[in-house]
Amino acid sequence: LEDYPYILVDDVLAALQHLARYYLEKMKVDVFAVTGSNGKTTTKDMLAHLLSMAYKTYKTQGNYNNEIGLPYTVLHMPDDTEKLVLEMGQDHMGDIHLLSTIAHPKVGIVTLIGEAHLEFFKSRHEIAKGKLQIADGMKNGALLVVPADKIINDFLPSQQNVVRFGPDEDICLTKLEERKDSLTFETNFLTSAIDLPVTGKYNATNAMIAAYVALKEGVIEEVIQKAFLTLELTRNRTEWKKAKNGADILSDVYNANPTAMRLILETFSTIPCNENGQKVVVLADMKELGAESKQMHGAMITSLNPEILSEIFLYGEDMADLFAYAQEIFPPEKVHYFVKNADKDQFSDLVKAVKKALKPTDQVLIKGSNSMNLANLVEELENEV
Repeated sequence: LEDYPYILVDDVLAALQHLARYYLEKMKVDVFAVTGSNGKTTTKDMLAHLLSMAYKTYKTQGNYNNEIGLPYTVLHMPDDTEKLVLEMGQDHMGDIHLLSTIAHPKVGIVTLIGEAHLEFFKSRHEIAKGKLQIADGMKNGALLVVPADKIINDFLPSQQNVVRFGPDEDICLTKLEERKDSLTFETNFLTSAIDLPVTGKYNATNAMIAAYVALKEGVIEEVIQKAFLTLELTRNRTEWKKAKNGADILSDVYNANPTAMRLILETFSTIPCNENGQKVVVLADMKELGAESKQMHGAMITSLNPEILSEIFLYGEDMADLFAYAQEIFPPEKVHYFVKNADKDQFSDLVKAVKKALKPTDQVLIKGSNSMNLANLVEELENEV
């Protein structure tokens, strides 16, 4: 170390966080913080893209959204940055409080309160409490955008300018048209419709939030409208791809929880089939759901419609209950289960079975937690079917 400059500290992580806080104070950059059980990465990407049309903007790369990743992001921010969009994740109570008091956001956004991380929280009520700590580092009167969900009412701060989104709320969708790979929507605050090159009505909500905040920051409506047409999202989030044999793949394999899985199944089920094609679903375990994980997996049966879906592939230890339920409403030969646990992993068998089943005119939805490695299945289908 004698040949290199260094600073000796008692706690490296605490020092990293203090440096990030100091750098933000010195740079006087506007910080926009995004958290939520679902949609935070997509909303972050959308907001950063819109702001970049008018300002020098930097954002969280990938999912660098924790007590290490957020200060790392701050310290890698270019020194000419005007707007910084930070994603904030939580695994435990107090995580968002820490991140907010480092970043001191000008604007805070909570996208949704779902069941993610129930392994570490007792209930959605506790998750809501943790997420609303995003306000802890915000100044009085700062803009806080939250869902119209009564579960957050106990934790809404009185000192912030709270704006709710949802049906008939402060900001809302007034019209929505869904297509296979795009959306058109209207809101109660924009004068023109927005065309969005992604699918899923939940993405219309994410885009609405981003548009509202960007408009408040002075990005004009015409610029917002055009900017959405060039939107690029973080990979493996509701992304249409093409299998080598011609089948359509709806890949949503970065992460999964019950809310997100229900939403993507709803979206997939409403998209018209290709001519002479069928709908195939591959679902893998949703992680970090705690003691009720198996029950939550089994409850997904209400989102599997045998009149729409032709074949089901389930992968992972916690999918066993869903497999049992699915066998009761689907033809047994159309429901397949593949084990993944400490003793056995049937991933290669899953790949072979999906390849064999998938026809050129089919559509296949692939959804599961990142640790289930379904991105590898998507790559196999793209390259080798």
